[in-house]
Amino acid sequence: MSVEITSENLAQATAHGLTLVDFWADWCGPCHMLEPVLEELEDDFAGQINFASLDVEEHQNLAQQFNVMSIPTLILFKDGVAKEKITGYKPKKALSQYLEQKISE
Repeated sequence: MSVEITSENLAQATAHGLTLVDFWADWCGPCHMLEPVLEELEDDFAGQINFASLDVEEHQNLAQQFNVMSIPTLILFKDGVAKEKITGYKPKKALSQYLEQKISE
């Protein structure tokens, strides 16, 4: 993931365009399964969508702020505003189709 989100940089990291933030933890098995999928998507959507990650263990306040109850959770930000939430592991094809739809909106 290109950007690691903290309380200090969340607003700046999500301010422009589309940003997909991965809420994860090191102990989470499905989070580790999702990581290579997100890395491939980051390459596929370079220049169209920003990708970032947030460790919920280190930043519990942000997880609470965005009502993240289970992980992995992906939150799509558009111009600094959290728009949609996806919870659980999703295969690359499903996420790719979702992201392409969001780009075209």
